[in-house]
Amino acid sequence: MGGMSARTQQPQPSEAPSHRAGFACFVGRPNAGKSTLTNALVGKKVAITADQPQTTRHTVRGIVHREDAQLILVDTPGLHKPRTLLGERLNDVVRTTWAEVDVIGFCLPANEKLGPGDKFIAKELASIKKTPKIAIVTKTDLVDSKRLAEQLIAIDQLGKELGFAWAEIIPVSAVGDKQVDLLADLIVPLLPEGPALYPEGDLTDEPEQVMVAELIREAALEGVRDELPHSIAVVVEEMLPREGRPADKPLLDIHAFVYIERPSQKGIIIGPKGKRLKDVGIKSRKQIEALLGTPVYLDLHVKVAKDWQRDPRQLRKLGF
Repeated sequence: MGGMSARTQQPQPSEAPSHRAGFACFVGRPNAGKSTLTNALVGKKVAITADQPQTTRHTVRGIVHREDAQLILVDTPGLHKPRTLLGERLNDVVRTTWAEVDVIGFCLPANEKLGPGDKFIAKELASIKKTPKIAIVTKTDLVDSKRLAEQLIAIDQLGKELGFAWAEIIPVSAVGDKQVDLLADLIVPLLPEGPALYPEGDLTDEPEQVMVAELIREAALEGVRDELPHSIAVVVEEMLPREGRPADKPLLDIHAFVYIERPSQKGIIIGPKGKRLKDVGIKSRKQIEALLGTPVYLDLHVKVAKDWQRDPRQLRKLGF
């Protein structure tokens, strides 16, 4: 017994490299390409892409599974200058998330000069000392190499002005899948070593009710964004399998409320003879069924929650 020397038990350098797992979040002005990038990395549509700011209000996570690593993408709502209580609440959520992730990717479109909004975010990033920050130059397919070079230099400068160095500055085009894999290669070494945190096959950790609410909200905003940009919140009150259905023909009952701020908005959402609300129901039901993989009965009601964006009690009830 005990004849084995300690030395032979040391791991050999030829053994498999260690596995890493951790969290990253993408930040940037609305339309900087955050959701598109998330979708390209995960390889499946998870974040809700929309042309309007502030639609991704909840932490939608996409999970990138790789042999050597697992990267969990946390989607924070946009940081903006708060004008309402909701704005302040969102900003607190953002800062907390930034401090808790392992890597922050700051998305800056190649085709727009750095503006005050970018500087505002960069300044906030500078205050979060520990977390490594990557500058991701998106939409590179829209510019020539000279413009791209100018943008890369400007971004490098921005870091220097604020007293921090970017861990990486990476140009990507999620549309052309250019360098999206490279982006993952560069993020992975910045993650802590450890086993996978989610089982293979999980693409999103978003509670289903929140995703369902988000799909309904998207459908409800379709076509009325100008009239009701942010004054819609959706709450899924319950999701229950209908009783007494045969196992091979399940049906999920979903009861949801679309909250608006003022009675005058009710007509806009419901539409003449209820047609709009019906369309919203049909459209979101299809997407919910695709998401959950089961037939759905969707019951939608419109409710007025007076000035919910400014009322702390309402905000809590609506999940903010």
